[in-house]
Amino acid sequence: MLKKKKFSQSGWYLYLVPALFFYTIFMAYPLIGSIRLSFFKTTGGEYSFAGLYNYINLFTNDEYSTRFWGAFKNTWYFFFIHMLVQNCLAVTFALMLTERTMKYSRVYQTIIFIPVTFAVLVTGYLWKLLLNPQWGAFAVVLNSLGFDFLVYPWLGEQNTALTAVSLVSTWQWMGIPTMMFYAALQGISDDIMEASELEGTSKLQRTFYIRLPLILPIIGIVSVLTFVNNFNAFDVVFAMENANGAPQYSTDIMGTLFYRVGIAGQHPVGIPNPGLGAAIATVTFLLLLAGALLILKFTQKNK
Repeated sequence: MLKKKKFSQSGWYLYLVPALFFYTIFMAYPLIGSIRLSFFKTTGGEYSFAGLYNYINLFTNDEYSTRFWGAFKNTWYFFFIHMLVQNCLAVTFALMLTERTMKYSRVYQTIIFIPVTFAVLVTGYLWKLLLNPQWGAFAVVLNSLGFDFLVYPWLGEQNTALTAVSLVSTWQWMGIPTMMFYAALQGISDDIMEASELEGTSKLQRTFYIRLPLILPIIGIVSVLTFVNNFNAFDVVFAMENANGAPQYSTDIMGTLFYRVGIAGQHPVGIPNPGLGAAIATVTFLLLLAGALLILKFTQKNK
């Protein structure tokens, strides 16, 4: 019995071995390999050590630096749309769903979460068809209702394309932060809420001074997940606008830039540059790491 107890106290780390094994194989090893590849360049199909050449080329060569900073700016915009629209609406929905007077809460949860179950490529292609200004469903309905002035090539104009793609992505993934906030709000003790009611606080005061501060750690986690997922985004843009960032690179983000340079080959040459693609991936990883640490530090500081 003593031996068994001793093993249970000292052998807990053995349970981590399977997870660490898969993490090393599928995450750590490819990450290290990608960073290593960024220090090599391809010449005639052969790899040769190039030091910081790919990084210097990325930031000083106009052909690549213009596209990189454009994709960098677009990715931040893509992220801010998700933070402001998706997460703010998710908090609002979660607050509404956890109200005691809310009826059919389970039904609304299901409706909000259903889009998450759709394949991203299917969702992107579906919305591309719906938003078609000539024969798309929205165009047909708006024209029949007399709102033809709202019929617009949202995906075909530089000033609206990225916003349209971002809102489609927001619609699809709204369910995940909503459920996370819902679970966090459900975890708040009823005693705290009843005590605040006895003190005569209004519903608005309880929301801003009790409920939201208590779920701040979850808000931080959701913010980090949103940041990481948006900087890794690719499929929704690929489905709706292809990987060339159409129109005129206005929807080009870090994921599509990496794919175009490192895998598909930069137009018009069409020859992939794995070393430069790995440099783009490494820079993206460093941005993700720095951003995630800053968000976590901010939320922990205000906990």
